[in-house]
Amino acid sequence: MKSILQLLYRIYQVCIAAPIILVATILTALVTMIGSWIGSAHFWGYYPGRIWSKVICYTLLLPVKVRQNTNVAKHQSYVFVANHQGAFDIFLIYGFLGRNFKWMMKRSLKKMPFVGPACQAAGHIFVDKTGPSKIKETIDHAHKVLQNGTSLVVFPEGSRTFTGHMGFFRRGAFQLADDLHLPVVPITINGSFDVFPRTGKWVNWHPLELVIHDPIYPQGEGSENISYLMKESWSIIEKSLPLKYQGEVDNPDQ
Repeated sequence: MKSILQLLYRIYQVCIAAPIILVATILTALVTMIGSWIGSAHFWGYYPGRIWSKVICYTLLLPVKVRQNTNVAKHQSYVFVANHQGAFDIFLIYGFLGRNFKWMMKRSLKKMPFVGPACQAAGHIFVDKTGPSKIKETIDHAHKVLQNGTSLVVFPEGSRTFTGHMGFFRRGAFQLADDLHLPVVPITINGSFDVFPRTGKWVNWHPLELVIHDPIYPQGEGSENISYLMKESWSIIEKSLPLKYQGEVDNPDQ
């Protein structure tokens, strides 16, 4: 019975979901680019992407649950940090985090058709590690973006997991939080690895969950604060993962 349902779900993906998602992606990218060029990138860089992400999750019949703590203030800028389970992390956060933000993403994503140019137009931050001057430009850009309640979302592992477990966290997001004296909000993503793992070829039906934890406020500044934010964030995110995905496992491309 399970194999029959899986086959029917794959047929549904190919015949119904895929065309809808393709059209929605192209329309969202065009609306984001045009809206950001003639209007406000703050508005057009967020709301079309939010709708697009929800369309994808609902079209694929994926149930989504959000657990959010009320201590996350609406008009405060935060650095949100999340574990990176798979491709559906993007849709889960964009569609259901519930606040305007900018992504900090790999520079290579600029090359993605439609999505890359749309992200550029929307003002998302591409990390350029080709030299010290480029790294400084990236940080300066982030400083300008994180104003007036706009937040940043980062996957501090830097790449998707191969196993469902978390890898180690890189310092960049926490360095930025320390520089700007901003609180860090850990986010636990559950289910994304089961829906579409890094090595997967088909979307699997599985519930998705987004857990938005309490903010972690700076304790002092400098290297000690950065270390504190990293360790606390990792620990908090990991505790809300299913037992089978708890514990640290190094990813080959970290």
